[in-house]
Amino acid sequence: MMANQDSNSDKVKGNVNKAKGEMKDQTGNLTNNKDLQREGKKDKVKGKVQEEVGNMKD
Repeated sequence: MMANQDSNSDKVKGNVNKAKGEMKDQTGNLTNNKDLQREGKKDKVKGKVQEEVGNMKD
């Protein structure tokens, strides 16, 4: 039971980070802000990793 809650938590955090990263990446694209784009891409990768960790815990 506890592992399932942990995996769900990781998956939710991963999805939040991916969404946050996508917003930063797109905003950076629109404003030609390379630093914001880079930060967004980093958040998206972090989110993907968190989601995969959650999948492995299932």
